[in-house]
Amino acid sequence: MGYIKSAALEETGYVVLDRYNREIDPKEWLDIEYVDWKSSGDTRFAPLASAKGEIECNGFWNHKPPRTDKDGVWIDAQTELAPTLTERALEPGANVGRCRIIELQPNTYADCLYNLHQDDNNRLNPDGTGWVVRGFFNLTDDQTSYFVLRENRTDPSEETRIALPAGAQLIVDTQRLWHAVAHYGTEPRYCLITSWESGPELDAYIEKYNGVSKVDTYPVDQETLDAGQAEQTRRIAARAAALAARGQQEVIAMSEA
Repeated sequence: MGYIKSAALEETGYVVLDRYNREIDPKEWLDIEYVDWKSSGDTRFAPLASAKGEIECNGFWNHKPPRTDKDGVWIDAQTELAPTLTERALEPGANVGRCRIIELQPNTYADCLYNLHQDDNNRLNPDGTGWVVRGFFNLTDDQTSYFVLRENRTDPSEETRIALPAGAQLIVDTQRLWHAVAHYGTEPRYCLITSWESGPELDAYIEKYNGVSKVDTYPVDQETLDAGQAEQTRRIAARAAALAARGQQEVIAMSEA
């Protein structure tokens, strides 16, 4: 039967929506509770919706009973402090699974390439239902930072870089695409991440905000690109060698983050 997927994401695995142009009080992402939860880089997360309405970030399949990343339970203590962000997550009318704010500390392009990962969005997701994808709503004005997307983790020819000013909005099939963020500067980056179920509601939302599946890639000088790729290769090889010395082999697992 197959999963219900959005045609808008079929070609490239992502869409970029119109930029959100309204002011949001930073207290909505600064004054809520965060938990340590490592993703691609030095990160913390503040959950707005979780498996059971608790302040934790675990995959829904790690709970009892285990289930797919849908039907998240909103956390009143968090959503009361972040009403606009909660509204943004609910706006499409699509089923919401996990919904969290990520805090990412500054890093480099080389760090970003090493941290590229795919998400485990659809474990236990029944065939014939909507494929789970993720929405990213950038909260801070990170003018020199960018989202990196690749079909293949180590192939730079397939790389797309998306700018991350305040209000940038994109939807990504993060189980398909390798992804991470290069975040320059001195302050953390904050972004709302929402797991949405594909279907007519999400399709209508993409159309409403003029989603496009191709954008001009964020410009980065060739020296930085080459050095970053070389460093990714070096770090992957070093990790493989360290594991081999312990009689282990690297297993590329999907991230629960």
